[in-house]
Amino acid sequence: MVTGAAGFIGPYVVQALLEQQISVIAVDNLSTGMLSNISKNVLFYEIDITKNELESVFQIEQPDYVIHLAAQSSVIKSMINPVEDCQANLFGTLNILRYARQYEVKKCVMASTAAVYGNPTKLPVLEDSKISPLSFYALSKISAEKYAQLYEKLFDVKSTILRFSNVFGPKQPNGVISSLILRLIEGENPIIYDGNQTRDFIYVKDIATACVQAIMSEHTGVYNISSGVEISIQRLYEEIAELIGLKREPIYESLRDGEIQRSVLSNEKAIASLGWNPSYSFVQGLTETIQYYKLLNQPY
Repeated sequence: MVTGAAGFIGPYVVQALLEQQISVIAVDNLSTGMLSNISKNVLFYEIDITKNELESVFQIEQPDYVIHLAAQSSVIKSMINPVEDCQANLFGTLNILRYARQYEVKKCVMASTAAVYGNPTKLPVLEDSKISPLSFYALSKISAEKYAQLYEKLFDVKSTILRFSNVFGPKQPNGVISSLILRLIEGENPIIYDGNQTRDFIYVKDIATACVQAIMSEHTGVYNISSGVEISIQRLYEEIAELIGLKREPIYESLRDGEIQRSVLSNEKAIASLGWNPSYSFVQGLTETIQYYKLLNQPY
């Protein structure tokens, strides 16, 4: 079972599972995801994971594994509406865990985030680095992690928690990379919030592979899924402008509430234990993403 299967990351995970000839049940409430993102070879349930109706999917389908991607994923939205953020990210995860226990799921793979580390004092960030959430989004995700870990300790519901760095790729809604690309292609000046802040960008297809590897691995626990490469948003813009062959003067605005100054995660634990390795370079990922948006914006 893949939750959030119609969102940004979900379809890539579903595709990676199908390529391994693993049968997939897709779950999404379509609040932000799109039905067109779901493969026609996949059984789809339009269900909100925070509702009790979710049990019917477990009852009917008896999934062996759950990859839990469904989430409210916007830092900005979480600061505006922390209750809604908590309901999606914490209550939704709790629902997954209780049915996983009840229906004897072998393992849950839980999507988490680099945001749980806040502004780290030491880089690259390791899995045992200090947790210091700066947003309600990060707080809800670390709380969900703790519930998953306690479910494993108390009830033997095995879970692998994957803390994603900044994921990017085609079809991403409201991502910094997709926003910069689109504004350049559409002839608008890109908006950059500060520009000196750094991020660790990981291509979405590498995320999908990590989810599949986490299912196949006997290991549980917390793993950073990242490129291990730190880049500033200013440098990111310059890379994108160079690859597209267009340059416009950015509009600079102040860093927003809840945003982290510097972020780069060590991925050595995931490489050693999960048998996973990022296979896309940053430029390869950017090139594929740019090509997608160029095709999307071609006149008919």
